[in-house]
Amino acid sequence: MRKRILSIVLLSFIISTAAYSQEPWTLERCIDYALSNNIQVKQQELAVKSNEVNLLQSKMDALPTLNITGNHSYSFGLVTNFLTNTKEALNTQATSFSISTSVPIYNGFQLTNTRKQSKFNLEASVADVEKVKNNIALSVASLYLQILYQEELVELAKKQVEQSRMQLNRTKVLVEAGSLPEGNLYEVEALLASDELQLVNSQNQLTLSYLNLAQLLELKNPEGFKIAKPIIPAIDSLTLSKETPEQIFTISDSIMPEIKSAKLRLQSSEIGVKIAKGSLYPRLSLGANYNTGAQYRILDNYDFSGDPFSTQIKNNASKSIGLSLSIPIFNGLSARSRVTSAKINLLNSKLALDNERNTLFKSIQQAYTDALAAEKKLIASEKNKTASEESFRYTENKFNLGLVTALDYTTAKNKLAKAETELLQAKYELIFKVKILEFYKGLPLKL
Repeated sequence: MRKRILSIVLLSFIISTAAYSQEPWTLERCIDYALSNNIQVKQQELAVKSNEVNLLQSKMDALPTLNITGNHSYSFGLVTNFLTNTKEALNTQATSFSISTSVPIYNGFQLTNTRKQSKFNLEASVADVEKVKNNIALSVASLYLQILYQEELVELAKKQVEQSRMQLNRTKVLVEAGSLPEGNLYEVEALLASDELQLVNSQNQLTLSYLNLAQLLELKNPEGFKIAKPIIPAIDSLTLSKETPEQIFTISDSIMPEIKSAKLRLQSSEIGVKIAKGSLYPRLSLGANYNTGAQYRILDNYDFSGDPFSTQIKNNASKSIGLSLSIPIFNGLSARSRVTSAKINLLNSKLALDNERNTLFKSIQQAYTDALAAEKKLIASEKNKTASEESFRYTENKFNLGLVTALDYTTAKNKLAKAETELLQAKYELIFKVKILEFYKGLPLKL
């Protein structure tokens, strides 16, 4: 009975899992899955945890230290008598305990500044995680649109094959009726073979595009992986944003994580200079100690004072408390070197921020220019497709009447196929570039 129940549960799980895996993946689901499973994201999240530990440690460093030490030793020959504090020729065993504590009072504000620096480093690492996620989301969107583009190319190739088959049948009839020479039939057969080859190539490219996306998602088994086909905006509705690249950059500069990370690292470097300068100041700390012990002769376990162990521990106790002041005067210029290195690191952080801003602006500028070019290409491709359709229809009619050669027919058909492919390419290029520009303005990637 238990085996039957277990089998039913296992079968239900397999069926539900299979149904889940066959469900088409939307762009949002692909991005969410990639962000949850991508190794780069996980590595960056570990860096965040490491910085959390550093921040906690920087806070704990301001608290007093407390340590307990215990020793038990055997001594032979000349040893110190705990009771008389004189040297005697004895074989003894001794037990000692000590408790010490220390708390920093002033160290050039290094502890405070280190805590601030650790906080900036933690926030910068969190921004780095967002930066990696953004890069992965853009890559997923690019591959997702590539699949949609390849799927439309496959459908276009199928349509070309179907047209060629119909033309082949039509040509056979005309050749058999003597209206067309037999050579035309061979030309159309060659055209059909060429279209079938193009269909196979398109299907192979589609399979490769699916594999690229599955690998980016870190799918263990891409079998059954299928994306959902969203409603693609009509060509007429694909228009560029009215904002200029400078206006988009102004928005992006305040929200993009790579800029936020660079700003936080610059603040961290500024604090780093203060930490380095702190090593030039005196250090003052407060400390306290408690020491005690007991001593016996080894052979007869005789204690010198005649007191038991607990009494010796109590009587031999000593306590101390005091301030410790350390003034750096000359340490091989190590403190000065740390200050100089911190200032160099600060300059490097400023350059890193400038570089991130330049890179972001160039990316926006490039995306805007590409989108503008894609928009123009889309308009031109539409006109070209319309003209090619008319030309092909006119050539096809003349071919069926035997007024043009098969070569003219093939040329017109290939020209139409090329125009349709270029229109598809321009459409998806414009969609992707528009999505990138929206992404830079803080809008989520979705179709």
